[in-house]
Amino acid sequence: MLRAMNKLISIHDIDIKGKKVFIRVDFNVPMEGAKITDDRRIEAAVPTIEYVLDQGCSIVLASHMGRPDGKVVPELSLAPIAARLAEILDHKVEFVAEAVGPEVQTIVSKLKPGHIVMLENLRFYPDEEKNGIEFGRELASFADIYVDDAFACVHRAHASIVAIPAMLPHAAGLLVEEEFHTLHDLLEKPQEPFVAIIGGAKVADKFELLDHLLGLVQTLVIGGAMANTFLLAEGHDVGKSICEPDLAERVKEFIAKAKTAGVELVIPTDVVVATEIKASVPKRTVAVGDIAKDDLALDLGPDTVQAISSVLAGAKTIFWNGTLGYTELEAFAVASSEVADAIITSDAKSIIGGGDTSGFLDQYSRPDKFSFISTGGGAALELLAGKELPGIAALQN
Repeated sequence: MLRAMNKLISIHDIDIKGKKVFIRVDFNVPMEGAKITDDRRIEAAVPTIEYVLDQGCSIVLASHMGRPDGKVVPELSLAPIAARLAEILDHKVEFVAEAVGPEVQTIVSKLKPGHIVMLENLRFYPDEEKNGIEFGRELASFADIYVDDAFACVHRAHASIVAIPAMLPHAAGLLVEEEFHTLHDLLEKPQEPFVAIIGGAKVADKFELLDHLLGLVQTLVIGGAMANTFLLAEGHDVGKSICEPDLAERVKEFIAKAKTAGVELVIPTDVVVATEIKASVPKRTVAVGDIAKDDLALDLGPDTVQAISSVLAGAKTIFWNGTLGYTELEAFAVASSEVADAIITSDAKSIIGGGDTSGFLDQYSRPDKFSFISTGGGAALELLAGKELPGIAALQN
């Protein structure tokens, strides 16, 4: 399946000169009121937009924002995004306060080469997430060519991701192409030793990824709150720590499977604990066998970080998804920061799996020092779990 998936139609493979191009982007960026707090996803789409403009095209841009559940939510309008994109491109971007309808049809019909129109939030329309064919058909009527540059959305079978490319000549944008091939190469031909670091809150969300990684990596590092379930499976009391007791037996089976596969598992041997998640509450470092009943495990301890750093020093390929502690508070971001530094100082190719991990690295480390940071957390994880992604499949035919 993975070999077939490698045949991705690129924007370089089709003739778009002078055409009207519909580009599905992912401008679902964090906001505080009307202020964008992180415009990385907007910046990531710029190379594709500029390439299309250079081909003498006009552009219809479409994205979603947040979870409005098919209703108009003014706070989730893409108007501020259009304004920011215009600043980044130094090029006029006309915002349309709807995504479909007569007004949009009129505006799009008059587009000239070099013109850019951005549609309103696609998720204001229920048929976007329902993959409504008529909704997709109307969107498709706006253009001659469809380009998907929204890698973070390719695991969603939504109208703007799968319905439109079934109706128009289509291709992957430069971002989707780079994301796909980088992650695909991680599955097909990683340089060994290959070390994966998996953290985050819930092991339930990552079992498929963990199982798939067993056939790829030499070492698997477990951190974050999900590590507490591993500790419970090994017979340790985890106090009041976030944990999934109903999955302890499944984790125990996974630990046995890793041993059979010859994969080294690095599970915490010490943790940083506190009785409350507050910066003002004293923290302590304890061995995993000494977690008290009122303790919350909120970060990895120094012995565990040292063990991880030793493994990373000899790695040739590193994949990291999920922070290793409660990084919302600086007191519990120590392990994640030190592991980031260990990755940077290693000789390994380093792939960061997007989501909370990339957000953390923006604050506490140097994101430009990593080989590649994915813009798509969920999409990246599903691809690395060996799943077929609807948006990728739609770009193959």
